[in-house]
Amino acid sequence: MTRPLRALLLAAGLGTRLRPITDTTPKCLVPIAGEPLLGRWLRQLEQAGCEEVLVNTHYLAPQVETFLAAWPSGPMAVRSVHEPELLGTAGTLMANSAFFGESTGLLIHADNAMAGSLDGLLLAHTKRPSHCLLTMLTFPTDNPSSCGIVTTDEQGVVTTFHEKVPNPPGNCANGALYAFDPSLLAFLTAIKTPVSDFSTEVIPALLGRIKSWPTDQPYLDIGTPAALAAAQNLFTPSR
Repeated sequence: MTRPLRALLLAAGLGTRLRPITDTTPKCLVPIAGEPLLGRWLRQLEQAGCEEVLVNTHYLAPQVETFLAAWPSGPMAVRSVHEPELLGTAGTLMANSAFFGESTGLLIHADNAMAGSLDGLLLAHTKRPSHCLLTMLTFPTDNPSSCGIVTTDEQGVVTTFHEKVPNPPGNCANGALYAFDPSLLAFLTAIKTPVSDFSTEVIPALLGRIKSWPTDQPYLDIGTPAALAAAQNLFTPSR
């Protein structure tokens, strides 16, 4: 039986590396090819058949909430949850674990930009090895020391992870876009120490149990002015 699909979009960050743009505009609303990043993700999730999206807010939250309130109503429900204090990527996931119910979940950093659709990632998740609790989008990067770099075995299962270290082994980067089922949330709930950061606390605990899905489409973190300029050249306006 196919599970329904729900997504958590992480949109609460300060975007300090993009100042002065983010002095007045939250990073998730920075436009790429004329469309705010958050809007790109909502559109892609709707096209993937997502039934409900939860967006966390913190920095310049009223702007994000105004944008969401204006989003056209349709089959996909969209709502927000405010964090007076940032909980961290894994902390936000666990604080809202009940949102996912028995659905397949997506955890997405809304400050990344992705070309193409989510269909390939979702298909890879359904076909992952049975022992894998997580499916991770990966992409080739020209600047591996600024990313989380993974190595994989012959099945595409992640065996090592190197978070922003000098001279990492390769250029296969973690896209910080994950698909999972309730079994992942049960695993994290069973950890006695609460987790805050997904990259540094969750991924190391799951090595050998993460299926990678390498995208062949442009995928960028637009966290710096140079990356933002590159994204404007790579991505085309939505139709």
